[in-house]
Amino acid sequence: MSAAPGPNTHIYWFRNDLRVEDNPALIEACRQAQHLLLVYCHGNTATPAEPWHVPRCASHRQQFLAASLADLTQQLQSCGSQLLELQGDPVQLLPALAEAVGATTVHCEEVAAPEEQQQVAALRASGLHVSTVWQSTLLDPASLPFAPHDLPDVFTTFRQLVERAQVLPPAPLPRPAQLPALPPQFARLAETWPVPPAFRADPAVQLHALGRSSFPYYLPAFSGGASAAAGHLQRYFGTQLAHAYKLTRNGLSGTDYSTKFSPWLACGAMSARQAHAALKDFEAAHGASDSSYWIWFELLWRDYFRLLHLKYGVRLYRAQGLTSLPRPPHDARRFEAWCQAGTGEPLVDAAMAELRATGYLSNRLRQVVASYLIHDLHCDWRAGAAWFEAQLIDYDVYSNQGNWLYIAGRGTDPRNGRRFNIQKQVHDHDRDGAYRQLWKQPHEQVRQA
Repeated sequence: MSAAPGPNTHIYWFRNDLRVEDNPALIEACRQAQHLLLVYCHGNTATPAEPWHVPRCASHRQQFLAASLADLTQQLQSCGSQLLELQGDPVQLLPALAEAVGATTVHCEEVAAPEEQQQVAALRASGLHVSTVWQSTLLDPASLPFAPHDLPDVFTTFRQLVERAQVLPPAPLPRPAQLPALPPQFARLAETWPVPPAFRADPAVQLHALGRSSFPYYLPAFSGGASAAAGHLQRYFGTQLAHAYKLTRNGLSGTDYSTKFSPWLACGAMSARQAHAALKDFEAAHGASDSSYWIWFELLWRDYFRLLHLKYGVRLYRAQGLTSLPRPPHDARRFEAWCQAGTGEPLVDAAMAELRATGYLSNRLRQVVASYLIHDLHCDWRAGAAWFEAQLIDYDVYSNQGNWLYIAGRGTDPRNGRRFNIQKQVHDHDRDGAYRQLWKQPHEQVRQA
């Protein structure tokens, strides 16, 4: 039996926007609803990504997400509301939840990746009105000097058009003045619906990485959630690191060689517009430089991978990508050796050991190991993308797909892929062997994350 419709009861479904501030979709839901149920759905992380037989979300990602949701819960409680965390498929959960509270409208952010699009389509097919808001880019697509389907296929052209037109992002929005009241049924729902088990991290994994991780997410300053994200922005721009970024961004190890915004951006605990606003405040106080410009440059790359999804959609997920190349080869044994840091190539194995032990890897090494998997081990780029999805605490569907296509030469890159010379990378970035020594260990001692 369905509940009698509440007085304008709506559902807000958190996806990759785990924050209260600068959340246009949440603000719109607050504007429309008298009662608002705030929900996060945990999918089945144990289901492997086929046909690669790797988990969808391994321990490091799960722990960072758990911390992000705990922080979001505190934010919502400070606004007089509460988060309902449920275990299961949102396509099944949300229609039943809507019936239980008498709601017909679900609000959420727009995500232009195939699985996320299919979820919204299925919810609409179930009879729900799903109101989506595009909000994960720095720039508003409507402000660009071209329509999404006319997005240039070369990033440099995109960047030049944006800068020539002097397109700037909107300022971050404050948190809603007030969150609508919870539905009267909330307490009963929280008691009877399938909530996820409390996440318990393996302390041995933390100890194994202690003192070596470039993003020590188990420390308060690097924890998941909007509170730590805001603290990191203040800390980073409270130094002169932004004026050295272009020189240090290809570093392999340490907390200061890059901005380290990506884990919070990926889950939405920090918005790109919040990061940009902090950057502009820094430049106003300390002057602009080539390095501070490069942070804007990287935020534009992040936008570009998102806009590619608006243009090409599911084509970005085909084996051939956007090309007419044949299906890539694959060797399951070589792929497994790559995952397990057992290829025999010291730099690659050190990087893969770090990834498994910490859930993080420098941008330079991500490119190196991806190139090695594709061009030296002759494995399917999609298998590597799936492994990164499982392991990286800053996994982002847009950037992950875009970067793997870029290395594989199956995206929009005019140079048909990137093959990195391992010896040159060693010479340029680890000449003294410090990184390889840091993560050198017998294969059997590399802990499974």
